[in-house]
Amino acid sequence: MTGEPPASAASGSSPPVGTLDGWTRSRFTGRGLPAELQHDCFEKGSGPGVVLIPELPGITPEVLGLAEHLVESGFTVVVPSPFGQPGRPVSGGYLLGTVARICVSAEFRAFAVNASRPLTLFLRAVAADLAARTPGRGVGVIGMCFTGGFALAAAVDDSVLAAVVSQPAAPFPLGRARQADPSMSEAELSRVAERASAGEVCALGLRFSADRNSPRARFDTLRRHLGDAFEIIELDSSPGNPAGFGARAHSVLTTEVRDLPGHPALAARTRTVAFLHTHLTP
Repeated sequence: MTGEPPASAASGSSPPVGTLDGWTRSRFTGRGLPAELQHDCFEKGSGPGVVLIPELPGITPEVLGLAEHLVESGFTVVVPSPFGQPGRPVSGGYLLGTVARICVSAEFRAFAVNASRPLTLFLRAVAADLAARTPGRGVGVIGMCFTGGFALAAAVDDSVLAAVVSQPAAPFPLGRARQADPSMSEAELSRVAERASAGEVCALGLRFSADRNSPRARFDTLRRHLGDAFEIIELDSSPGNPAGFGARAHSVLTTEVRDLPGHPALAARTRTVAFLHTHLTP
């Protein structure tokens, strides 16, 4: 599910990374969650709350690089760890092992359409808890890759005011029905659309134009239901694109970011931070 680095990486630049230093780790057991839906969470920062759901294969140094940037941007950040080994770098074997676990887990329902995924119960509880103890009326949730759509599914809870849906890859896009599936059930999508229509929640979607793991049809479904409450940023990864992104570019906010002036993924990250500040700052 990860993408190859853009050609701009040839200059010696690399994506921003972070470590677990300074993060507080605790087990989240709120709202009477059953044991199978209890996971460790890492927290750092001050200010409005943001729940950052890691992409596959877990809380990698690149995910922590984004988390640190959010902390530096003035947010209290909670990073749940529902899969993978926190802090472990990406490798082919590690990624495949995590995907294999996801595929057989009832918690994630990797191939199901029109599905309410049990993991979202945990994420909603984490968001509500964070909202109750941080400034403002609610929190933001960022999902990426397999968890991209989970951010919006979390917005069923009134505590979520802003959802960032980055390269959503669930359910795995095998066949047209899965490609257009919004990563949540019809009932969940209806509730989120109702909240969006009332001005209670907004969403930001990000993807690469040639990303087959996160098909455009999924964003089209969300746009039909959410209208102008769903802002879309689509980065050009077509052959010969000016930024040099590879055909398999996938991770908009992590592995594809370069601290280079005018870099499109860096601009997308900047827009994401501004989006969160607009909707979360008291």
